[in-house]
Amino acid sequence: MIDSGEVVLGIERSLTGKRWEASASDDRISRALGQRFGLSDIVSRIMAAREIDLDDAEVFLNPSLRALLPDPSNLCDMDVAAERIASAVIAGETIGIFGDYDVDGATSAALLHRFIEGVGGRVEIYVPDRISEGYGPNLPALLALGEKGIQVIVTVDCGITAFEPLAGAAEAGIEVIVVDHHAAEAYLPEAHAVVNPNRLDDMSEMGRLAAVGVAFLLVVAVNRQLRIDGWYDERQEPNLLQWLDLVALGTVCDVVPLVGLNRALVAQGLKVMARRDNFGIRALADVASLDEAPTTYHVGFLLGPRVNAGGRVGEAGMGARLLATSSREEAHELAMQLDAWNKERRELEAVCLEEAISQVERVSVSDGLVYASAENWHPGVIGVVAGRLKDQFN
Repeated sequence: MIDSGEVVLGIERSLTGKRWEASASDDRISRALGQRFGLSDIVSRIMAAREIDLDDAEVFLNPSLRALLPDPSNLCDMDVAAERIASAVIAGETIGIFGDYDVDGATSAALLHRFIEGVGGRVEIYVPDRISEGYGPNLPALLALGEKGIQVIVTVDCGITAFEPLAGAAEAGIEVIVVDHHAAEAYLPEAHAVVNPNRLDDMSEMGRLAAVGVAFLLVVAVNRQLRIDGWYDERQEPNLLQWLDLVALGTVCDVVPLVGLNRALVAQGLKVMARRDNFGIRALADVASLDEAPTTYHVGFLLGPRVNAGGRVGEAGMGARLLATSSREEAHELAMQLDAWNKERRELEAVCLEEAISQVERVSVSDGLVYASAENWHPGVIGVVAGRLKDQFN
């Protein structure tokens, strides 16, 4: 290997054997950034390497929703979705929220639950079991919600490729609104509305949002529609910023780029999270022994894994229930259970990883591919273990 770049911070060889080299950047912009904003040399050089110039630096360093929040109507089908949800709230219809079992899905479901309940609507969350139902909407679950009288269902962090289940729901008279961010195909599922910035025909340039970011824009749009419809003439309009802690949690844990709107949502959401207003997040922080203002590290490595634990080795919907509850006692009980499941998840993962590494090391690695398998490995941890194998064996 030829060492061509300047060594950064004197790191000739890191723990993974890598040499830290400075990215190519414009030295003039780097110096200007450092001088104007009082930045250290390493920070100004990183920003210059990321092509953040003097015009963009202020928003990057101090991201605000005032500067970065778009008009939700820029997303395809957003107005259609907002009008239907607003009409359901006003008519007293129960709105079903069909969520995914990861942190992004749990925060998206909890956000919509808190908003709809907060404005006087009726709402129920459903999260499928990872093992028995699999990922995304399934027709039996949708029909079961319909049999309970729920005729409007919002899928969050899932649904964009659920063609057969959504067609079956439509045939049964259930109106489904898809709120997702995963890659879409040219053909969209049959639904009342499909809100996804990664639709091929969506020009909003919001494709880097996590599902919870899309859900927050939906909340903004529904709130605006309710205002137009006069819903707040005799009741108080909610402060939507109070739920940014959920948006920050889901955005960080879904590992989307923290640039643009995502950066503002997380920066402002961490401030809300520090107030500890959400009983669920407060209980998670307590069981994780977090006694300082949360950072992205705390969110990604202490809080997120515990929310995820229910979907991996326990009860899939518990994370969403925790984040949506308004009961301090229930939040404590759920957080304790999720913490226990997180410990179990770590133990299962450790055993699976040890056995997988042992298998791989017994055979030669060729063509950049390694294989490991066993019937007793828990489905909730094999994805994580696969990632560890990728890191270890390159």
